[in-house]
Amino acid sequence: MTEIKSAAAGKRPPPQSRTGLTSTGARKAGSKNNRSRAREFALQGLYQSLVGRNPASEIDAFTRDLSGFSKADAVHFDALLQGCIAQASELDALIVPLLDRPLTEISPIEHGIMWIGAYEMAHCLDVPWRVVINECVELAKEFGGTDGHKYVNGVMNGLAPSLRALEIEADRKNANKRPRTSA
Repeated sequence: MTEIKSAAAGKRPPPQSRTGLTSTGARKAGSKNNRSRAREFALQGLYQSLVGRNPASEIDAFTRDLSGFSKADAVHFDALLQGCIAQASELDALIVPLLDRPLTEISPIEHGIMWIGAYEMAHCLDVPWRVVINECVELAKEFGGTDGHKYVNGVMNGLAPSLRALEIEADRKNANKRPRTSA
């Protein structure tokens, strides 16, 4: 009987750190803000739109009944879901030139994440461009394929200069004004 216990004990997963990250590098649910949660629910809805071709009104009603939706920023969720679906062709037109393969070969998860990023870059100017990119990378780490976050990061970094040129330039100027410290 002792052998069985020790064999089972050896197969336990390692304990997760309490840094707010899972073993895959994604943020733990408890460390997410209401806008991050809104992006997650919007991504689920966009997946339903891309794969199931479900109408936005049905996706919206279904998503609002999901567990945890009350912790999400409902206004931001509405903007993302409705905006991305309504402007799908415009968002694709922004994304496609930055891809190294046809859009049809991009997973629906990464496609939805890139829609969210492009939409936020274009329409949610209260969200800094670096935050948009970081949030898209986090979504891809949590829901996308193995290295999907790297691909999403590259596309979003390529998109930022065309949609947030003034903000990026201001960041560069501010970075040049900071005093340099020696190590």
